[in-house]
Amino acid sequence: MHLTSVVLVAFMALLHVYILVLEMFLWQRGPGRRFSGFDAELARTTAPLAANQGLYNGFLAAGLVWGLIADDPTGYRAQIFFLSCIVVAGVYGAATANRRILFAQALPAAVTLATVIAAG
Repeated sequence: MHLTSVVLVAFMALLHVYILVLEMFLWQRGPGRRFSGFDAELARTTAPLAANQGLYNGFLAAGLVWGLIADDPTGYRAQIFFLSCIVVAGVYGAATANRRILFAQALPAAVTLATVIAAG
């Protein structure tokens, strides 16, 4: 179970790096516009907001990487904390912005959190 949790935490970190890139650097280009569903004008006007969100996703990724490389109990606790943050942010985002955030972000984080706790 430990190997599974490590792989899933690493996947979640990579997912949040990918979201960082989309939101900070590609928001006004094809990949970012497909991700958001925004037209060129709306992507341009929301780019500063997206970049801010991307930065937060980068912090989540960094926290998960820290959780993977830090010795326990710090690493374990960091993984629990940052995965919990992702679950909460994903549920909030699904309720307020777009329901697919629940399935793209919150659900994978919740499954990963469960495996980390089970591997304890």
